[in-house]
Amino acid sequence: MAVIDGYLTQLLEKNGSDLHFLAGDPARIRQYGELKPLRPERLAADMVQTTLYEIMPKLSVERFEAKDGTDFAYSIPGVARFRVNVMRQLNGMGAVFRAIPSKARTAQELKLPEAVMNLCKMNNGLILVTGKTGSGKSTTLAAMIDDINTREKGHILTIEDPIEFVHTRKQCLISQREIGVHAASFSSALMSALREDPDVILVGELRDLETMSIAVTAAEMGILVMGTLHTNGAAATVDRLVNAFPADKQPHVRTMLSTSLRGVVSQQLVPTVNKQGRVAALEILINTPAVANLIRQGKMDQLENAMQSGGATGMRLMDTAIQTLLDARQISGQEAYKKAINKSRFELVRNATT
Repeated sequence: MAVIDGYLTQLLEKNGSDLHFLAGDPARIRQYGELKPLRPERLAADMVQTTLYEIMPKLSVERFEAKDGTDFAYSIPGVARFRVNVMRQLNGMGAVFRAIPSKARTAQELKLPEAVMNLCKMNNGLILVTGKTGSGKSTTLAAMIDDINTREKGHILTIEDPIEFVHTRKQCLISQREIGVHAASFSSALMSALREDPDVILVGELRDLETMSIAVTAAEMGILVMGTLHTNGAAATVDRLVNAFPADKQPHVRTMLSTSLRGVVSQQLVPTVNKQGRVAALEILINTPAVANLIRQGKMDQLENAMQSGGATGMRLMDTAIQTLLDARQISGQEAYKKAINKSRFELVRNATT
């Protein structure tokens, strides 16, 4: 049993999402969104180094020594998997472990809205799930992939860094590739995927122009492409995607997106009233003819208005999602105010506990 396993077991026992294991500091866990000390003693630099080198794959050790940082997946058999980032910092080495449930939660367990479930039924196009780090994007995408895997008969290909949820074959053939292990980069893996007869491609992160470009092209080719971006807000996501391209290419990209984009789900996790969990607030943009027209014309500033008036198609703004959770007494007024975009809307309830 590796030394780190004891810390990770404690993390899971306390329902934590992340373990912060940094030399010079006590081990800390993120529990329901808040960072708390796990043990009082500070971690010695040599102990941290020995503990991390004990579990790092050979390839990750080489990458770490060359670039002072590396990502990999670590698992405790029969218990859980973890996404790991190891880096050098002021006091020595450090690592952050993100807990990944051994089994992806289903769409029913997550209570995903009908509009999101309808996106899973598309047979081509681009679906984006966005939000800051730790907002549950991977969990939502895993549930969407699981839904397709349960219903359809096809080939699902995932490209991740590292592989998070391991999907078992149900109705679909599933291929999972890890950057740095099975492919050099997202863009090279995605280019290769186009020749691997996929029905669905999951791209862990659209992090550079080349990857974005190939993803949009793949969606145009009749493949259902799902990906994530670190953006806040559905409208901002479309704007960010377009602005990633050179100015002379943007009109063409807007035209492609207007026909290939299926929807954008932007989410954040809000602590529940009893502080014993978090619930997802989802902003949803569906590419209706009206939305497609705004994208084509570059009127991104009007997308929020279209979302506000598109409730019949399942669209909603983040503040509407937060209000729904508040009305259901799932979150407190204080948390609603903290997470809201238009804070004045929640000014009257900010000090209310329910």
